[in-house]
Amino acid sequence: MYGLIGKIIAAEGKGAELAAILGQNAGATMPGCRSYVVAPDAGNPDHIWITEVWDTAEAHKTSLGLPSVQAAITRARPIIAGMERVAETGPVAGV
Repeated sequence: MYGLIGKIIAAEGKGAELAAILGQNAGATMPGCRSYVVAPDAGNPDHIWITEVWDTAEAHKTSLGLPSVQAAITRARPIIAGMERVAETGPVAGV
């Protein structure tokens, strides 16, 4: 499996809006996605943590081309102040 933990920083005061946009795909069908969690940081709501688990790194890469993901990226881009890829992981267990 392939895991990814990232942080997206929203423009000041736009964290809730950004989290809502990113969360729209949480219930969508993304082939190979086992978990997609959007969580505002408890200490700074303009910092949004994204935690993902995929069958493979290729499944994650492919998901970036899905129309629903592309639409979310287009809507989110104007309110993103920064991005950080925190870690790539190799999940072995979870629920």
